[in-house]
Amino acid sequence: MLPVIYALMRSYAPYITLPVSIIIGVIGYNIEGLISDKYTPTKKLSFEEERLERQLQEMENSSATSKSLKTKYFVPKTIFEKNTST
Repeated sequence: MLPVIYALMRSYAPYITLPVSIIIGVIGYNIEGLISDKYTPTKKLSFEEERLERQLQEMENSSATSKSLKTKYFVPKTIFEKNTST
């Protein structure tokens, strides 16, 4: 009797699992809708304006702490520091 039940389960598995997975998905979707916050705040600035403001802030910060090119801080002291990936 048990082999017959296994054979029936094997042949009708798609017909059983699809509705069960749909029911579980609908229940999960509704629970997530109750729990989560669906409010997305609007941005007051566009991406271009944010980028321009960020660039202006970086320019102001770099001008206050600018390094002179005579110090050559970008040149490695040894050959072993040349190709570091960090």
